[in-house]
Formats: sequence, C-alpha cells, structure tokens
Amino acid sequence: MSDLALFALGAIAVLLLVLLKERLTGFAAQRPQDYLDGGPEMDIRRHLNGPLICEGVLYGPLGRVSARFVAQMHGSWDGNTGRLVEEFKYDGGTQQRREWFLTSKNDGSFLAEAPDVIGVGQGVQMGSAIRLNYRIKLTQSAGGHELDVTDWMYLLEDGALVNRSQMRKFGVKVAELVATIRPVTP
Repeated sequence: MSDLALFALGAIAVLLLVLLKERLTGFAAQRPQDYLDGGPEMDIRRHLNGPLICEGVLYGPLGRVSARFVAQMHGSWDGNTGRLVEEFKYDGGTQQRREWFLTSKNDGSFLAEAPDVIGVGQGVQMGSAIRLNYRIKLTQSAGGHELDVTDWMYLLEDGALVNRSQMRKFGVKVAELVATIRPVTP
C-alpha cells in the first residue's frame, strides 16, 4: 500500500474517531432521560410563562463570540397551547422577533412552530431539562442557510433556565448559543 493511501486511511480513521467521540461524550450524547433524577421538575407551561428576560452570546464556527444579545420574552398559555414571543436586540444593533406556537402533550413531549422554522419542532421535557430539535431558515442578511438546531434548557433551583443550543449544517457545528432565561421580577 502506498504512503498516500496509508495517510488517507489514517486521516479517515482520525475523523471517524473525532465524530464518534462527539457522539458519545459531547453535546449530542445527552438524552432527556439523563435529567429525570435530581433538580427541580421542568414544566414549559410554568417556566416559559409571563414576562422573561434572556441574555446570551452566540459563538461562530471557530468558537469565538460572534454576537451578544438581550431578549425580552413573553409566554402565555391556554391549557396545553402556548405562545412565546421573543424580541432580540443584538450588540451590533440588529433586532429580531420570533413568535413560537407551542403545544404541550400529556406525555412530556411538545411541538414548536415559528415562521422561520421549517416544519414542526419536536420537543421533550423530562425532569429538569428540555430538548427541542428543529430546522431553521436564517434571514437573507444572515446568509439564508437552513440549519439543524438542538436546544437544551436546564432548570435551576430559582426558576431560571440555562439555554445551550447548537446549530449544524450537514452535521457540522457552525454556531452555538449560550443564554440565561429568567422571570422578570417587578
């Protein structure tokens, strides 16, 4: 076997090991069942309700902060049907509005729809965490790309949420978001 063929096989093996490590030990390795024991019990109808403040950062593909933001949010529920309005203000002056329509089911799963979401997002809440998977279409000013998003929200004892999201294109992470969401206190 030639040196070039051996090099190519080695490179493929290293790539497969990196992908396997990420799948078994990284962000993607989490399961909702991991959060059944310990911590407060998450209920999106309660914890994504009323006025909320969200503060966070968006990391680009190289892991550096590419944007900071603050969002005013407001959730409202009628039984198992909810609406969550988000008004983002980014450090560069850009503003963005997203309106989620949520449907909570009795088994802990929920559906999430928004105008920039392709199809219907699939969510599940278990124990102290939420996982939501969806496909989003970015605005033309942000490139117009379609990205696969996984959101994890973790409930803290004081009712605040820590949100960590990863956005992927063709399976490759292109952005990550870390934010806190907490009720607005009068």
